[in-house]
Amino acid sequence: MRWLALVPWLAAVTALAQGPENVLIVVNRASPVSMRIGEYYRARRGIPQTNVCAINAAADETITRRAYDETVAGPVAACLKSRRLEERILYIATTLGVPLRIDGRGGRDGDQAAVDSELALLYQDMHGRRHAIRGAVPNPFFGRRHAAFGHPQFPIYLVCRLAAYDFEEVKAMIERALVARNRGRVVIDMKSPDDEPGNDWLRNTAIRLPNERIVFDQTTDVLYGQHGVIGYAAWGSNDPNRKRRFVGFEWLPGAIVTEFVSSDGRTFVRPPDGWNITSWQDKAHWFADSPQNLSADYIHEGATGASGHVAEPYLELTPRPDLLFPAYLSGRTLAESYYLAIPALSWQNIVIGDPLCRLK
Repeated sequence: MRWLALVPWLAAVTALAQGPENVLIVVNRASPVSMRIGEYYRARRGIPQTNVCAINAAADETITRRAYDETVAGPVAACLKSRRLEERILYIATTLGVPLRIDGRGGRDGDQAAVDSELALLYQDMHGRRHAIRGAVPNPFFGRRHAAFGHPQFPIYLVCRLAAYDFEEVKAMIERALVARNRGRVVIDMKSPDDEPGNDWLRNTAIRLPNERIVFDQTTDVLYGQHGVIGYAAWGSNDPNRKRRFVGFEWLPGAIVTEFVSSDGRTFVRPPDGWNITSWQDKAHWFADSPQNLSADYIHEGATGASGHVAEPYLELTPRPDLLFPAYLSGRTLAESYYLAIPALSWQNIVIGDPLCRLK
């Protein structure tokens, strides 16, 4: 019954699927891996050469706000304007080697942010409505399950990052996106049966998907070693019972992940092989200033997309799995599905993956 309810939505949104001409690829001349990823993705997706924007930014994960304005946002806006692509471009694909985060003050009214989340508002900024820097900006596409994404109704770009621990892992991620199929199950792992906001969203995800497409656990056990996985939603290292860095799933091509974790998108530097998630009290064993698990580990294991956070997003501004997975299984692209589920922009969120990936 619930699967039948998704069929009209499937018919509607598959007709809205976007193509290579709607993607702008951002590469950093200072990063050889960025340039290599950009060209590989452009060739595999058939993206026009005019849709490649090369910037000259520091090959660092963290940059200042001024550096973001001068070496990232400014040059990308110039590419879009000079090539008359402002309206045609709907998706922006940043690449490993393009700066990841903007340094600044944390907290709910802080000005630190993910580079990709700031770039999402570039369309609005270019049309004379400069967004506020402090705090989060509501995402106009959030929760718009039945709306076609486009301009000017939604004055944003959907920004995804082609990134992993190295070129070969990004290449494999792109190849998986090209052969994604609508099969397999979404694994939904609550950390307890309690009624708290995150658990409610996980429970609602199970309600909104057909029984045969889910593995749903409401106990304190952590699910490891699942097979035929097309989606995964959980608490990650915020589940006190999770003790392993890797979940050991068999990921199907096109599989995507989202978790309620504050710093899972903090870096794409590869941790030591022996590193494991730990606690906030065990500072001696942190990696990249945090004990929490990493979104890039899911790409390393074989997932095709993942969300993440470069700093504390607060639970209410993390992606909503009950919006993400119904959209994705119903034919939305990876980019549309994630941005339907992300409440705010100019914030800490990143989306890893090929924006055009879609289950067929």
